[in-house]
Amino acid sequence: MKHFIAAGFDIINPVQINAQGMDPVHLEKTYGKDLVFWGGGIDTQKVLPYASPEKVREEVLRLCDIFATDGGFVFNTVHNIQAGVPVENIVAMVDAIREFNGNK
Repeated sequence: MKHFIAAGFDIINPVQINAQGMDPVHLEKTYGKDLVFWGGGIDTQKVLPYASPEKVREEVLRLCDIFATDGGFVFNTVHNIQAGVPVENIVAMVDAIREFNGNK
């Protein structure tokens, strides 16, 4: 990340929160004042397709809280939403974004 910052980048996508070195707290603490994070708002491999709507809500709120702390954050999923994701979980994700933004 420091090389991207030195090269003049000010936004990074993707944010693969499950990949090595991509812990959300570490990313925000280390690079959040220099980079806007685009993505990382919800895990699309395990949480969005398999968790309960309440767990989806909790994860979205937690990750938004982390990434929006000291700088910019563009909410996006970690990857494309795959077929078979329960509609209730997508609704929970969108509702959580609205809640985080004070629009619920």
